[in-house]
Amino acid sequence: METEAQRSLSLRASRRTERSGWGTRRKGDETDVSANGSGLHDPLRMVWRKGFIRLVLVSAILWMLLILFALLFHLWSCHSSISFFSALCNQDSKVFIILDTMGLTSKPQHRCGIPVVDDPETIVIPKRTPDTIPKSLTYVLEDEQVTADEKSQPLFGGHQNWTQRENSFKLNTTMKVHCGFIKNGGGEMDAVDVKYAKKCRFVVASGIFDGYDTPHQPSNISQRSRELFCFLMVVDEVSFHFIKQNVTVREDSDGGKWVGIWRLVMLHHPPYDEPRRNGKVPKILTHRLFPQAQYSIWVDGKMELIVDPLLILERYLWRGKHIFAIACHKHHRSIYEEADAIKRRKRYARPLIDLHMKIYRYEGMELWSPKKRTISDVPEGAVIIREHTAMTNLFSCLWFNEVNLFTPRDQLSFGYVVHRLGEEFKFLMFPNCEYNSLFILHSHTREHSSVVEWVKSLDEFKGNKTGLRETRGGLGLWKPYPGDLSSVQLPSVKRTSPAG
Repeated sequence: METEAQRSLSLRASRRTERSGWGTRRKGDETDVSANGSGLHDPLRMVWRKGFIRLVLVSAILWMLLILFALLFHLWSCHSSISFFSALCNQDSKVFIILDTMGLTSKPQHRCGIPVVDDPETIVIPKRTPDTIPKSLTYVLEDEQVTADEKSQPLFGGHQNWTQRENSFKLNTTMKVHCGFIKNGGGEMDAVDVKYAKKCRFVVASGIFDGYDTPHQPSNISQRSRELFCFLMVVDEVSFHFIKQNVTVREDSDGGKWVGIWRLVMLHHPPYDEPRRNGKVPKILTHRLFPQAQYSIWVDGKMELIVDPLLILERYLWRGKHIFAIACHKHHRSIYEEADAIKRRKRYARPLIDLHMKIYRYEGMELWSPKKRTISDVPEGAVIIREHTAMTNLFSCLWFNEVNLFTPRDQLSFGYVVHRLGEEFKFLMFPNCEYNSLFILHSHTREHSSVVEWVKSLDEFKGNKTGLRETRGGLGLWKPYPGDLSSVQLPSVKRTSPAG
């Protein structure tokens, strides 16, 4: 009994010692493991860390998928025929900007290759296009005085009435129309420049008014084109003095003034109060300034021509037997879209733009659609390529008359005149990406600014007390229109681009 009792106590003591030792070893192990950066609870920590990383990754993927879905939905809504969804497409939104940055928006090419011939020396100049309708075109040269007040000074564009305007769109073999340059109405050239221009059959023309630019020298001009073309830069006196202060102007033995290849042609007594409208005189009425010219290429003053002009005539006129060529607008197809953009960007008085468009709407000018015969009603007018036929001269006159009567935003008038002349006026409207490949665009020396651009209501013009109303242009917006415009509603415009 005693022996068994002692044995039992001894066994218990041994077990206690083992348990005590095991506990000591576990504590030592923990200390050792902890010293190595691990422990009993570390696997849980590792699992927690891995789970958190997975959670972050999964959340990020889901967030990116959500953003991608939103962008794709926005892109789809822009092209949707469902009005509710298309209304969600705001081209000025941050979403569109993100899409544009990522390259997900559909854009036309900015520049593209022009299929011109390789060598200007190989070009054969064709015979002139014969005149058909009209065969003979003459111009109104004396202003028709309407009231005693208007007798004080003839207007450059004349006092064209609504009946004369309507008759000018009716094509006949012999026609006489208003076309600027009314006697004593302004816009006179120096005699030395008139004499020089008489020898010019091929003309590259440009213009600078109110000192907004300095001449940019054309590049890639062949020797044949240098001998064939006159490069004529029309300027007013303000611009001439500005140019003299900034670049070298040389004078030849005949009194002609030159900046590089450009011959400066002074236009005295600017016809209008506003430089924008003055700039339309050489741009649209090139054939009146230089009546002996058979072909002309107009280039805005802020642009540097980088394609040989003879190659341009061959590509855009002679190859397709065209007499007039102009590029389509980058963003807009309808004049009502363009008018909306002009108002939004404060490029002219909003109430006058609306009145201009209401007259065109009243006279049957529809929104552009693919059913029309032209690819657009809105041009990029900074480059105009013409053969000076009776038809293109008539078109230029009618286009200018609209600029004279209404607003100087000539993009709005171009499509209307094309609409009125119908199938008889055939022309080429080429892609905007080719237009951008013809030149390098330079910034103006300063921004255009006119108080007229900021007018918000017609009340500001009443009585001409504010000085905002132009006194020599825009007559069609001031004299009574023969139709009732009160019920005319301008068509709604869906902006289709960041610029529109």
